[in-house]
Amino acid sequence: MSAHRFILNETSYHGQGAIKEIVTEIKHRNFKKAFIVTDKDLVKFNVVKKVTDILDEHKLPYEVFDDVKANPAVSTVKAGVGAYKKSGADYIIAIGGGSPIDTAKGIGIIINNPEFSDVVSLEGVAPTKNRSVPIIAIPTTAGTAAETTINYVITDEEKKRKFVCVDPNDIPVVAIVDPEMMSSMPKGLTAATGMDALTHAIEAYTTLGAWELADTLNLKAIEMIGRSLRGAVQNEPKAREDMALAQYVTGMAFSNVGLGVVHGMAHPLGAFYDTPHGIANAVLLPYVMAFNAPDTGDKFRDVAKALGVQGTEKMSQEAYRKAAIDAVKQLSKDVGIPATLKEIGVKEQDLETLAKAAMADVCTGGNPRTCNLGLVLEVYKKAYQG
Repeated sequence: MSAHRFILNETSYHGQGAIKEIVTEIKHRNFKKAFIVTDKDLVKFNVVKKVTDILDEHKLPYEVFDDVKANPAVSTVKAGVGAYKKSGADYIIAIGGGSPIDTAKGIGIIINNPEFSDVVSLEGVAPTKNRSVPIIAIPTTAGTAAETTINYVITDEEKKRKFVCVDPNDIPVVAIVDPEMMSSMPKGLTAATGMDALTHAIEAYTTLGAWELADTLNLKAIEMIGRSLRGAVQNEPKAREDMALAQYVTGMAFSNVGLGVVHGMAHPLGAFYDTPHGIANAVLLPYVMAFNAPDTGDKFRDVAKALGVQGTEKMSQEAYRKAAIDAVKQLSKDVGIPATLKEIGVKEQDLETLAKAAMADVCTGGNPRTCNLGLVLEVYKKAYQG
C-alpha cells in the first residue's frame, strides 16, 4: 500500500464578504502588481469590479487580461503568457469559473517553466520543476473547484480535443470562496456547475483512488449539494453559500484521488461541440452510475442516503443502487438539465469518435469499472437515446 498524498491551498477564505481578505494576503505576501485573468462577461457584469474596487481603494496596482473564453484554448494561454511578461506583474489573480482559473494555471506554470511554452506538452502529469507564479483564485461559479485543485483542462483547437494537466505545482496559493462573487450566476449556469460539483463528489467517492479522508469530504459534499442545489438555482442566499462551500469540499478531495469515466466522456463533448462542462457531466452521470453500479460495493447506499433517500439501510443492494441513480436523475430534472445527449445537440454519427477520445482521457483510468472502447460506446448510446 503506497502512501496517500493530499495537496491543498496554503490558505482559503470562505463565506459572505471573504473577498475583503485579498488585501490581507497581498500585503502579507508582499506582492507588488497583479495580473488579473478573467473573461469579458465578468468585466461587463461588474463582477471583476468587486475585486478591482478593493485593489483601487488600497492603491494596489493591477492589469486585466480578459481574453478567456469557455473551454480555454492553447492560443489563449499563449496570449496570456505574452501579456503577463509585458505587465511587470509578480502574481496572478484569477477571477471566474473553471476557464479563467485553468487559464491562469497554464500561464503561471509556463512563466516559471518556459520549456513548456508550447502548452500541449503540459498534458498529463508533466515534469515541471518550479511552482507556478503565485495565484489567488476567486471562483465566480459553484462547481469546478478549480481554485483548490491541481488539475486544469485546456482545449487544443487544432486537434479538436481537450487535454487534462495534473500538476501539484499549479495549485493556487490562496482561494477566496465568497458566495457574493457568485450571486450574478444565472439559473442555467448555477444548475450546470452545481451538477458538475455533484459529479466530482460521486466520481471521487467511487474512484479507484478513493480512501477515508477523501470519502469524508465527498459524502459531506453530496449531502450539501442534495439539499442546496435546488434552492441555489432559485437564488436563495443560504443555498448559494452552501453550494459555494460544497463544491470546494469535494474539490479538495477529487483533486487528490481522481475521477472516472463521466469526466472522461464529458471532456470530448466540450472539445467537439463546446458543450458546457457541467451540462456534459450532468447528462452523463446517471448513465455512468448505472454502468459502474456492479463495481461500487455498498457505496451507492451512502450516496442515496446523502441525497436524502429514506430507509436505505433496509434496502437490497439492487434497490439502493437504483435509488441513488434515481435521486441523481430527479435532482438533474428539478434544476432543468436535459436528460439525453440527443437533446444537447450531440450527433449519433460522432459517438464512436467520442468514445475513442474518452478512452484516451486521463480521468477514465480512475473509473471503478474497467472500461474499453465497446463499453464506453454503449454508455454513450444509452445516454444519447435515454
